[in-house]
Amino acid sequence: MLKLGPFALHTIETGRFALDGGAMFGIVPKPLWERKIPADAKNRIPMHMRCLLIEAGDRLVLVDNGLGDKYDAKFRDIYAVDQETYELHDALRHAGFTARDVTDVILTHLHFDHCGGSTRHSGDRLEIVFDRATHHVQRRHWEWTKTPNVRERNSFLAENLEPLGASGQLAFLDGRTEILPGIEVLPVEGHTVGMQLVKVSTGAETLVHMADLLPTSAHLAPAWNMAYDLFPMETIREKAAFLDEAEAGGWRLFYEHDPVVEISSLKRTDAGVVVEAPRRLDAF
Repeated sequence: MLKLGPFALHTIETGRFALDGGAMFGIVPKPLWERKIPADAKNRIPMHMRCLLIEAGDRLVLVDNGLGDKYDAKFRDIYAVDQETYELHDALRHAGFTARDVTDVILTHLHFDHCGGSTRHSGDRLEIVFDRATHHVQRRHWEWTKTPNVRERNSFLAENLEPLGASGQLAFLDGRTEILPGIEVLPVEGHTVGMQLVKVSTGAETLVHMADLLPTSAHLAPAWNMAYDLFPMETIREKAAFLDEAEAGGWRLFYEHDPVVEISSLKRTDAGVVVEAPRRLDAF
């Protein structure tokens, strides 16, 4: 746990999975990216589904919720899903809470590895996991999921989205919004339309949950971007602007998918803004 002004922050590890390393690093040659994160025999790199839990007075805010447990053996094999060591509800219990304690879920975007824990099977139906929580999503992103393009179709899954849409628990956000004093969402558009970062700030200190703008600490360099990004040049522009502001402000970054690094600081060098002091959240 980390105390950040009035907030208590917890890392919630929901499991591991793997994606193709070439897809995760786009145009970067494999001999370069594999120095950062080695691939397995199927060219997949290990990734975490690391979420952020924020105690904010009488509110308990969860940022993303991982993959969930609804998927069959074929899906789990394709993505090398491992929830033996880390799992959403075990992690919540370790932090001293259950799903029923969560008052707010901020979904950075609705790809299955970020929102799959929102729903679960109950007999022959699907139910909302965080049944007392308001789920915050950008309106533009929600509308975008209704007519998925060929590149994202397999990331927007009906079993995650339809129960949310029918729940009455969605709160649609229109651009940059303060969810609570000190907790703000920052929309970015390069990875998918209407993704949002989550900024936790006390004024003196700031931590930003990076979602898929910077999925790992290896993605800071301008050309080190995912082939999954819908608008790669927008990602490059957004990333450069964000890193300039974050480095100047002394912000810390929280990485959702990095297999090792939870957070880092930044420093400016002749080569640009780079990672400094990669570490665990509780070593803020």
